[in-house]
Formats: sequence, C-alpha cells, structure tokens
Amino acid sequence: RAFSGAYSGSAFNPIPYATVAALVAIYLGLGIGTVEQAANGAALVVCGSILKDFVLPKLLKVQKYVICPLIDMANHVGVGASGNVAFEYFSDGFSLSSLEPGVSQGSEMFIQYGPRNNDQLLQYYGFVEENNAHDVYILPPIREWDIGALEEACGRKVGPGRLEKLDRAGLLGRATTNLESTSNVDAANDIGGVVLTRATGIDPAVIQALRALISSEDEWEEAGEAIGNFATEVSLENERAARMAVRKAMELELDGKPTTMQEDENLLNVFGAKSGTDVEEILAVKFRLEKKKLLQEAIGNMR
Repeated sequence: RAFSGAYSGSAFNPIPYATVAALVAIYLGLGIGTVEQAANGAALVVCGSILKDFVLPKLLKVQKYVICPLIDMANHVGVGASGNVAFEYFSDGFSLSSLEPGVSQGSEMFIQYGPRNNDQLLQYYGFVEENNAHDVYILPPIREWDIGALEEACGRKVGPGRLEKLDRAGLLGRATTNLESTSNVDAANDIGGVVLTRATGIDPAVIQALRALISSEDEWEEAGEAIGNFATEVSLENERAARMAVRKAMELELDGKPTTMQEDENLLNVFGAKSGTDVEEILAVKFRLEKKKLLQEAIGNMR
C-alpha cells in the first residue's frame, strides 16, 4: 500500500555540517581570515540546508509517495484515525504514533489513506469501508431522467425552452448513445452524470438545473430566461419542487436496482454463516449495499 503526505525534504545528513566545522577550523587555524568571516560562511551553509530541507518543500507543497514496510500494514479509517504517520528528519525513517493518549496494549491503530471513496478503496486496496464519509455515487445525467415522473412528483410541468437552455449550458450531461469516439471511456464520469457525495450531498449545479427546469412562466421570465439566475433559491415553491424532483430521481435510481438493501444484508448474513464463499463476491455485495445506503440517506435529506 502506498500513501502520501506532506514531505519535509531529505533526511538529516551530518556530512555537510561536519565538513563546514572542519573547514572553519582549518580557516582559523591557518589564519586565512577572521572569526566573523568564518561564522558568516558557516551560517550560510546552515541556512541553505534549512531552506532546502524545510522551507522549499513546504512552499512548493511537495508530496512524496512511499511504500513503507510494517507501517503500511495499518488499516484505514475515513474519519477519526487514531494513528499518525510522520517522517522523522533526524532518524531518516517513518514513525507511526498515537494521536490519542492512553492507547491500550494490543488495540488496533488506524491511519487514513486519504479522503477516498469506496470505488478507490475497493480498486486500489481491496476493501469497502462501511458508512464511508467520503463515498460518492454517480447518477445518470439529467437528460436520462424520467421527466414525466419528475413532473408528477413535483406537481409542475417542464416549460418550453428549458431543456434546450440546460443542454447548451452543459447541465444535461452527454447522451450515452452519442458519445464521440475520442471520449475518455476510462473516466469515472465521462458522460457528465449527477454527482452525489455523503459529505456535501447532491451537486449544487443539479439543484440549479432543476430550479430552472421546473420553473413557472413567471419565474422563468423574472430570471431573464437565464440558467445562471437560478444559482440561488428563487422562491419557496420553486425550491420545494426542485428538491422533490431530485428526490424522485434518486428514488427511481434506487428502485431500479436488481436487489433491495434488505436482500443484500440477508445475503451478507448468509455468506457469514457459511465457509468457502468467494471474497470477491462478498466485496461486490458490500460495495453495492454501501452505494444504496448513500442513495437512501440522500433521499432522506431531500425531505
């Protein structure tokens, strides 16, 4: 496992300092110059070393990626890590120390691999974190949403010109049936899907798009038929309708899954009760369950 962090430069190297001390002694012993001159030269070397090892790496925000035996065996937790990994300048090594006093012997110490969602944790580290604070879900782009169902849910109709304006503003995403051959098919969100995170909820740009999409004729005209003027709340009724539309889209997404959350939980219980179950199958069920939980939380937050 590789992890990254703030880099404080190279390790302490006593050779330059020993060399300076020897040169100062020779300089003074042979009477080449004064004590002040020798001190100025030594100070210049010391300051240059400090600048190289401490100041420049922090100013340039240098990061160093390492694979460190033993320390990289520490498990990850997204929030509330109990261990801290640091580079020790004088000992030229990495240390894992407790962030909390009174850690009992034999207890596990967790570190954080970074703010990683479950897609990254599963792909790069081979596990899924339950209730991951950094988890992400990508819904289909707005152009693929069931507009009729959204209209029924929010009690408003999509007026003329709204979808065209959103499309020109790039808020509808890309059509999956019309992707260019030059598109990056390996990108996580190549079609411009709607991003939902546990930390911040639905993408604010989506709420803006829905405000414009289900706006009344009066609201549309007052906004100058400009999508940018829907960046903030335009009315209580419009905001309520937009949130109901987003909620309905997420409900349809969750209902469209082949299995329910309860079925996934039951399946995990079955896996736990018998031996020989493929680890990859267990991880796949855990992964999809966590995504459904994220969707369910977001639906509840849209009430």
